[in-house]
Amino acid sequence: MGLVGCSQPSSSFQSTISPDAGPNLNTTTGLIDYLQVEPTVRHVASWDNPYGQGLVIETRHYRVYTTLLEPLMLRQVPSFLESAFRAYQRQLPEPVSSSEPLVVYLFDSRTAWEAYTRDTAGENAEIYLQIQAGAYVADGVCAAYNIGRRQTFSVLGHEGWHQFTQQYFTYRLPSWLDEGIATLFETCRYERGQFVFQPTSNMLRLGTLKLQLLEGELISLNELLVLNPGQLLSGYNVDPHGATAFYSQVYALVRFLREDGYGMRLRAYRAMLHGAAHGDWPIEDRLLDVAADRQAVLTVGWNIQTSQALFGYYFGKDLDAMNAEYQAFCRKITYPIQLKAMHIIPAN
Repeated sequence: MGLVGCSQPSSSFQSTISPDAGPNLNTTTGLIDYLQVEPTVRHVASWDNPYGQGLVIETRHYRVYTTLLEPLMLRQVPSFLESAFRAYQRQLPEPVSSSEPLVVYLFDSRTAWEAYTRDTAGENAEIYLQIQAGAYVADGVCAAYNIGRRQTFSVLGHEGWHQFTQQYFTYRLPSWLDEGIATLFETCRYERGQFVFQPTSNMLRLGTLKLQLLEGELISLNELLVLNPGQLLSGYNVDPHGATAFYSQVYALVRFLREDGYGMRLRAYRAMLHGAAHGDWPIEDRLLDVAADRQAVLTVGWNIQTSQALFGYYFGKDLDAMNAEYQAFCRKITYPIQLKAMHIIPAN
């Protein structure tokens, strides 16, 4: 899955630290001294592990095990994660309790990430190793590796939402909702020591959506709600780019529910997420039992029935009428987007 990332002023990458002016950043001891003064960092220590020199960094809501020791990027990781956590909480009408830290493994290379995955993922390791660039969440733990600052933070923002719901929500979410919300955290800017997420600037999703509209290949709301990850990996309707189309459309769908008509569906959207977090969805018990059991497999049938039941209850059952409004919203948000030489750029 391609991602876009987080921007920042170029001056933020300029180090004013000289070898004689501070800690030796070529050693873990020096990095500990360098990081422990960061406002979001509560504790830093060496991490003994088989994958390379490493650190463990603790913040209010995260514990990060990392072999990524590039100083300027590393110092932003704690702030990014805490900014993401606050953004996840803002999806809800009221914050969820968060006593246990979220665990992240961030490796300096794919080689180290692959070794960790083989050591910890058991029979699922080969599935995760098919990921071309990025991260995954398994058993509430996020495992990522460095693919460049922007894309690494984009992946962490996306996968971090999945981790957040695994840790704190009573119910698992259907595919369209879980993945749609995750795309809201793929793009951000760095400002005054914090990261501000900008879903309206997600040019990858907007550009793909624009292309779908131009080619007349927009997936209808009826179909979009019932798609599942298995269909995406195999290519929707024999389309090898089906997954990309799906992510762009669920990105637009979540924005539609939050923004369309001056936020007329926002209250229902938040009520739906509140129900997921606190175990209060008004749908059939047999669907709720699976949603609450994280060891149970989420089947195609569960995804279809749960999606239809939730959408019907919170947003109404006239999907044909809403589909027209959704497609109009897609045209509206992609109107300024220009496609040029296969590169997605914002209009001037």
